[in-house]
Amino acid sequence: MKVIVPYFEILDDLDRQSLAVRIEACGRVCYKSEDKITPQSAEPFIRGIIKHGHNSVMEMGVLTVRVAAEKDASLEQIFQTQPRFLVVDRVDAHLLISGSVRAFRELYQGHSAVPVVQAIAACLSSRHPLFFEDLAREGKIQAPAGIQVEKVRLDEVDALAPELLARHRHLAVKFYVNRAITHEIVRHRPCSYLQESQRYCRYSQDKFGSEVTFIKPMFFEEESEEYRLWETAMLETEKMYLKLLRTSSPQAARTVLPNSCKTELITYANLVEWHHIFRLRTSTAAEPSMREVMNPLLKKFQEKFPAVFGDLQVQ
Repeated sequence: MKVIVPYFEILDDLDRQSLAVRIEACGRVCYKSEDKITPQSAEPFIRGIIKHGHNSVMEMGVLTVRVAAEKDASLEQIFQTQPRFLVVDRVDAHLLISGSVRAFRELYQGHSAVPVVQAIAACLSSRHPLFFEDLAREGKIQAPAGIQVEKVRLDEVDALAPELLARHRHLAVKFYVNRAITHEIVRHRPCSYLQESQRYCRYSQDKFGSEVTFIKPMFFEEESEEYRLWETAMLETEKMYLKLLRTSSPQAARTVLPNSCKTELITYANLVEWHHIFRLRTSTAAEPSMREVMNPLLKKFQEKFPAVFGDLQVQ
């Protein structure tokens, strides 16, 4: 048995990596297969994800594009599609559109006859063919005349006015917390999530140290009777789980695992949604274990984006 304190990582280093590297790094958290990452592993991983329809993994990479057109009506077409999971703003004479790889793929799949959608897909498929090659095989993705689309760099997004920055800048955080906390976090919308899967992870294998990892509860002093009761319960649970694995699958054995189990959860959202999350989860009314990770995380966000989070106070 292993006991750790909860913590988090802001995955901003991945923002400077390619989309394929980013999505693979996040996607492998589910199966804890990060040890399989190599300089050549991202492309086959992405193709496998697309082939098997694991669309949630494709939400872990966000793109921003700027769209201009000779005729204003061409831009208005994007609103007629009622775009799902895309952030769309009119800025002067152009549109600023942000969304995940999944969102842009589904926009094209649902509205491939709309010229402005064709133009966006043509731009993205030329810049990131790996993510659109299956759609291109179904029919040539062509850019119609009169519509210009360009990808917006991350540093350009970071330089946007605070209102636009908050809507178009997305940031991922990897939480190392207990299962009870993740049950609360995943209630927030709109966000994207990937979580370590007890269904597939077999904690008796060598890479897990043949032990279960638990999150230390903040409610009990380490030398207290309450902590000893908790520790005894976790030890017994681990024994039962490892014994069940001798004859059962991980998805069957996991039924004895408690909320105290460590899990890894990636939460990916724009800054507007993070602001909402912090407003609720740093409140004195929030669950104490949630505040244990959210309060220090808010301080990190305030350092990175003071114009967006400066109005929030850690209570």
